[in-house]
Amino acid sequence: MDQGTLPGAGHGSHHDTGSSNAMAVSATLHCLTGCAIGEILGLMIGTALGLGNLATIAVAIGLAFLFGYALSTLPLLRAGLGLGAALTVVLAADTLSIATMELVDNLVMAVIPGAMEAGLVNPVFWLSMMLALTVAFFAAWPVNRHLLARGKGHALTHHFHGAEPEGARRYIPDLATSTLVAAIVAFMLGGLVVSVADELEGPPSDTAHAVPRDGSGTREFSAPPR
Repeated sequence: MDQGTLPGAGHGSHHDTGSSNAMAVSATLHCLTGCAIGEILGLMIGTALGLGNLATIAVAIGLAFLFGYALSTLPLLRAGLGLGAALTVVLAADTLSIATMELVDNLVMAVIPGAMEAGLVNPVFWLSMMLALTVAFFAAWPVNRHLLARGKGHALTHHFHGAEPEGARRYIPDLATSTLVAAIVAFMLGGLVVSVADELEGPPSDTAHAVPRDGSGTREFSAPPR
């Protein structure tokens, strides 16, 4: 699709600095939610299947792109674009941002000792993931701002957001970025709380058991065999 035919295309460069910064933050958070969903789901799948680090990272990256593109495509479909046109816009708008996030996010996870091997019920995993996504956000924000300042990136999709849907398109979910971010944060905090609770519980300790040793009814106490 010719970007010049898109309503509002090319107007991203007219935003002032404050507006561009705010749009860049919103665009980066939007991409980050899709990446976070894909990353967490990919690592869960890798852990469940016992995959190696490289295979797990490959699955996580693939799912991050899938969910990142999907979350950006929904508003365009809701606004009236066809699937092919929507995907064309989203591929042009989101690919560089998602690629930057995935490169930084997985690099951080790879260099943190034990992060990839920690498992889901381990505070190291959740703390490492939070750190990795935070670093990825700050890496992708200037990328998005640069694209927006030139009328590219999320400037190609921004004018479609909030359009009144017609017909069956009303049933396409309209997921606000703030809602997605809140859900991801709540999920990760929940995972951290569960993993910390599991660490605090620890393995059951050895306790002495009362065991009858003779037929006289008297009892002696002995620890279980080791």
